[in-house]
Amino acid sequence: MTAGASSQDAHTDSLPDDLNAVDHRLPFKYPDNSRRRIPGFVYTLVGLVVFAITTVSRSDSVLLNSGLATGGVVLVLVGLLSISSGWAMSVDETGALTRAGSAIDFTIGHASAQQVWRGLRSRPTWRVLCYSEEDPPRQRGLVLVDAVNGEVVQSLVEPCDDEWDPTI
Repeated sequence: MTAGASSQDAHTDSLPDDLNAVDHRLPFKYPDNSRRRIPGFVYTLVGLVVFAITTVSRSDSVLLNSGLATGGVVLVLVGLLSISSGWAMSVDETGALTRAGSAIDFTIGHASAQQVWRGLRSRPTWRVLCYSEEDPPRQRGLVLVDAVNGEVVQSLVEPCDDEWDPTI
């Protein structure tokens, strides 16, 4: 360091370009749930192979026994569940926000969408939380939109009687 140069000039702290989210904003796309089918097919195939090997071998081996056959059956069942829960989504978050706006009886100000799953087969659903456009909002709503066919599953609207502190 030269005389007269401060420690502030010597080192500046900054993020690498690939981690700087402020300058590189790309639209985020939720992954489609149909990708669940790929590991489901792998689980099913491996489970069938394991079950077939243990069934055909009929040996009293320590490695090839009924416990391994049971594991193969469980793997097949998990694979079939994974395949059956691989729904192809036809509604993205923008479509869910649009459908939620038509399902409630007030004009939306702020809103957010979150992807959730419901039921045993994990059907993808958008959970949309929305507030009315007044400042502060007078109403809020929660709308569930099916991500497979776009139907509104459920909606709830209530007055927004929270205390809003304008100084925060």
